[in-house]
Amino acid sequence: MVSAAAQAGVVAACVVLFVPMGLAGWHLSRNKVLFFSGALFVSLAVGVHLSPYLPSVPHLLAAAFFNPSPGAASADASSGSSCVPFLHRVSWSDAAAAAANGLGGGTARTWSWPPSLSSACGFARLTRDDASLLLNGSWVMVAGDSQARLLVLALLRLLLDPAAAAAAEPELFRRHSDYRAAVPARGISVDFVWAPFESNLTRLLREDLRLAPRVPDVLVLGSGLWHMLHVTDAASYGDALVSVAGAAKSLRSPLPVPPPHMFWLGLPHLLNHMLNTEAKRAHMNATMLRAYDREVDQRGLVRGDGGPFLLLDVAKLTQGCGQQCTADGMHYDGEVYDAVLHIMLNALVIESQQSI
Repeated sequence: MVSAAAQAGVVAACVVLFVPMGLAGWHLSRNKVLFFSGALFVSLAVGVHLSPYLPSVPHLLAAAFFNPSPGAASADASSGSSCVPFLHRVSWSDAAAAAANGLGGGTARTWSWPPSLSSACGFARLTRDDASLLLNGSWVMVAGDSQARLLVLALLRLLLDPAAAAAAEPELFRRHSDYRAAVPARGISVDFVWAPFESNLTRLLREDLRLAPRVPDVLVLGSGLWHMLHVTDAASYGDALVSVAGAAKSLRSPLPVPPPHMFWLGLPHLLNHMLNTEAKRAHMNATMLRAYDREVDQRGLVRGDGGPFLLLDVAKLTQGCGQQCTADGMHYDGEVYDAVLHIMLNALVIESQQSI
């Protein structure tokens, strides 16, 4: 039962709403913008009058805005950056089981996004035509160590036909050297820059790219394995990452053209007992790996810490694929780097949609 006070409030609100609008209606109807602005103002005044008498009204309004329906929540989850945190939520399965389900796969393990996540966020494994269209006219640069080289191989296998990709491998894997490839039909250029130390990456950003007439459209950097093996000092690695982040930010800021899409290639999960030298087993242990991973997370390098790079979490993917996906405890099967590549490409799709 509504109290007498509430009834009086409703009557007062109606008077406030309808009397002024009735008196001014004829004049305001000549100007629809003014009419609806006046209606909105008076409606807000009604809300102010009613709120002391019907305290549930503001609560209902709050619930409508801050506790949306499941359908609205799903729509929000499928839009833009809200899906980016879910990109690494891939599932791994044996290739034989995947083939039975129509997923194919030529390695011991294969990956996929859960169907519910693919449906909600639109994640998809791209075909050669899809990837070529997405990267049409783009310059992709990948700089780093052997992990970065394996990512380039995954990209070439996606963009090129199998024979052309196989022919490119010997040149790509020429020891400690740069590599360049092109897809002329789509105007796509792919560069691999051998840069195993963080100082190499800083120099690339501050000198080579700052002086270039054009910067890459997609820039993927990654390092740490050589530093862990030869320096073995996480704090020093973190200091070097600060320099990389600063150089990347300076590359983005003064340019009159859109800045590159920047990705950081994280360290893989290391299986110490499988590493193939005594020095690697001594220096590249689980404790040191955790310390190096913390530096990546806490030195202003990746977006979660205010940095310019979106992290490609290789550690999570290599852990998911497991021991059977590596022969030396450090470098993993091509399926892992295919997953890394598709996470990057789907992130590019999301960022492209946001820029429209």
